[in-house]
Amino acid sequence: MAKIVTLGEIMLRLSTVKNLKIIQATGFDAVYGGGEANVAVSCANFGHDVYFISKVPDNELGQAVINNLRQYGISTRHIAKGGRRLGIYFLEEGDSIRRSKIVYDRERSAIAEAKPEDFDFDAIMKDADWFHWSGITPALSDNVAEITRLACKATKRHNVKVSVDLNYREKLWSKEKAQSVMIPLMEYVDVYIGNEYHAQAALGFTPSSGNIAMDKSPEEFEESFREMKERFNFEIIANPLRESFSATHNGLKVLLYSEDKLYTSKYYDVDNIIGRVGGGDAFTGGLIHGLVSGKDKQEALEFGVAASVLKLTIRGDFNQVSVEDVETFIESGGSGHIKR
Repeated sequence: MAKIVTLGEIMLRLSTVKNLKIIQATGFDAVYGGGEANVAVSCANFGHDVYFISKVPDNELGQAVINNLRQYGISTRHIAKGGRRLGIYFLEEGDSIRRSKIVYDRERSAIAEAKPEDFDFDAIMKDADWFHWSGITPALSDNVAEITRLACKATKRHNVKVSVDLNYREKLWSKEKAQSVMIPLMEYVDVYIGNEYHAQAALGFTPSSGNIAMDKSPEEFEESFREMKERFNFEIIANPLRESFSATHNGLKVLLYSEDKLYTSKYYDVDNIIGRVGGGDAFTGGLIHGLVSGKDKQEALEFGVAASVLKLTIRGDFNQVSVEDVETFIESGGSGHIKR
């Protein structure tokens, strides 16, 4: 069991029911979610000692978030309280050829107004094995960008591995602002997760070939990853390759590059998707579990991808699967036979 820390915003998620459009809805299904919280839940479900770091309002909504995380065994002792409000996002579930849509209502949320003194990162990172954050977190405000930097600095004092899911969001900041913040933070990152579009937008990285298409050859990807490693000194680069045939039909495989070797996961064709949001976070949680559990690179990659695929069958942001669920899925080859 590893001690895993994640830092980010958790929001109230209000989803339309029965695939209604938001303009049709007269009621919403309410759950909680957010990138790093999703990763935290996955890692907790896989048996790890998980700490989620954030700030929530000191009211019933904030307490509801804390209660929700605690049911998964996640430590909330370092979550700060205060601020104006809990961020909200509205999810319009797509269907067939109509894609899903998200509307954010997160301006001036509690975490966006958090201050560095709200967190003691030396205490938080003590005895930690892994720290995960995403590119969404420092985009929330200059304060949170500084909080992210301080957290990353503390990881180096405590010999903690660091992963980032780059997740560039153009609604949150410009490419110029993102690069000014994100590039310096990369010196702390050991494991990079993201595709080349996000790397180009948030890190200003374009391979020498200039080709960032998803259908490049393995040799082109390997060369691109080699250049990225030379520039940022990442130990591991994971690049998801997702095909969206429709809102409910995706294809997925992930490439992983480490120690001058390219690994390719099994390809999954997933129809009748139930819960697309959180699929990438499920991969991250699975990959982290695989790496901290001593699996080799190929095994860790396959575990992460399988966890992500299973998430697509589950409603809500959180991936509600165990290690046994994932391993059984891998062993069965993805068959839907009843387990008795």
